[in-house]
Amino acid sequence: MAAIDDPVRRAAEAVARDSYGKLIAFLTARTGDMAGAEDALSDAFAAALSEWPKSGIPDNPRAWLASVARRKRIDQFRRRRTRRDASEHIALLARELDAARSETAAIPDERLGLMFVCAHRAIDPAVRAPLMLRTVLGLDTASIASAFLVAPKTMAQRLVRAQSRIRLAHIPFRVPEASELHDRLADVLDAIYAAFAAGWSDPGGTEIRRRDLAAEAIWLGRLVASLLPDAPEALGLLALMLYAEARRTARRSDRGEYVPLAEQDTASWDQEMIAEAETLLRRAGGMGEIGRFQLEAAIQSAHVVRRVTGRADWVAIEQLYAALESMTDSPVVTINRAIAVAETQGEPAGLAVLDSVAGDKRVVDYQPYWAARAGLLVRSGDLAAADRAYRRAIGLEADPAVRRFLIERRAVAVGSDIEFGPWVPR
Repeated sequence: MAAIDDPVRRAAEAVARDSYGKLIAFLTARTGDMAGAEDALSDAFAAALSEWPKSGIPDNPRAWLASVARRKRIDQFRRRRTRRDASEHIALLARELDAARSETAAIPDERLGLMFVCAHRAIDPAVRAPLMLRTVLGLDTASIASAFLVAPKTMAQRLVRAQSRIRLAHIPFRVPEASELHDRLADVLDAIYAAFAAGWSDPGGTEIRRRDLAAEAIWLGRLVASLLPDAPEALGLLALMLYAEARRTARRSDRGEYVPLAEQDTASWDQEMIAEAETLLRRAGGMGEIGRFQLEAAIQSAHVVRRVTGRADWVAIEQLYAALESMTDSPVVTINRAIAVAETQGEPAGLAVLDSVAGDKRVVDYQPYWAARAGLLVRSGDLAAADRAYRRAIGLEADPAVRRFLIERRAVAVGSDIEFGPWVPR
C-alpha cells in the first residue's frame, strides 16, 4: 500500500467516502445479494489501487469502480452457477452484461432503497442500525462493534446473518409504496436515531469512533430528509439530532467535568446548527402531521430558547412531554415530565409524577430516575430521602464525571462527604 501514489490513494478514498453507499445500493439493487455486492466492490477498489498508478485516475472514478464491480459480480455468478439455479443466474448474468456495457452510464442513487432494506421487519431490530452504517456508509465492522458495545466477531456474525436473510427472503429492494411508507420510514428513522444515540453516549467526546458515529447518523438523517423532503418525521429527527449535537462541547467543562443542561453556557452552543434545527422543525410543523421526533425536537427547542430569554420554556416543555408520554407510554418520558412539572407546579407535583412510575421495573436500575428524585427531594426539604436516592443514583452511574457531579451535589445537599469504591456494572 505504501508504494501506491498519494493521488491514487486520495482519489480512491474520496470515492469510498462519498459514494460507497451509492455503489453498494446500485450493485445490490440488481441481485439482492448485499454481501456479494460488498465483495465485488472491495475487489474493484483493489483493482483501482493496482491499475490507476499505471493507467492514470479515470475521469469518472465512481463509474470506473461500478463497471469493474459489475464484472466482478458476473464472475461470481459464473462461479456459483449450478444446474438447480442456472436459470436464475443466467437471467442475472444477462442483466449485468447489459449494464456493464457502458462505464460512463449514470449510476442511479438507490441508497434510500438500501436503507429501507436494512430496516425491513424481517431483519432483527438490533442489527438494523449497524447494517445501515455498514452498507450505506461503509463503516468497518470494528468501528460499529465498538460503538454498539459488541465484540467485533459477534457484530460480524450478526451482519452476515442479516445480509443472508435479505438474500434468502427476497426482501424487495425499493422504497415502499405510499400505503406502507409510514411504518417502514419509522423503522429507518428509528435505526438512524439508535446510531446517533450510540454516538451521543460519549459525552466527553473522547471516543473518536462514537463521536464519528453521531456525525454519520446526522449524515444519514440529512440523506433521508433530502430524498423525502415531505416527510415531517424525517425533518423532525434531523432537527432533534442537530439540537443535541449543537450542545456537545458544552456537556463538559474545560477540566472534563459534567455540566447539566440547565447550567451550560449558551454561548458555547453551536448557533448555526441550532438555527438550522429551528428551520427544519418549522417546516415539519407546517405539514400537519405530528410525530415523536418532532415532539422531541420541539422540547429541545424549548430548552435552547434559554439562549435568548435566559430561561427554558418550562410550560411548553411540560405540555410537550405530556403529548409525547401519551404517544410513547415511556417511563423515561414520564421522568422528564416530572422535572418539568416541578418547574411549573412545584416539587410535590413533580414527585407525584415520579411516584406514578416508581413501581415500573424499568426504572429500578435507571440512574436518571434516582437522580431526578434526589434533586426534587432536596428542593422539597426531605434530605434523608434525598440522601438515599443520591446513593442509589451514584451507585448506578457508569460515567466517572457524572458520578463526581452526583457525589458533589449530594455532599452539598446532605452536608457530608461520601466515599464510593470503583463502579461495578450491574
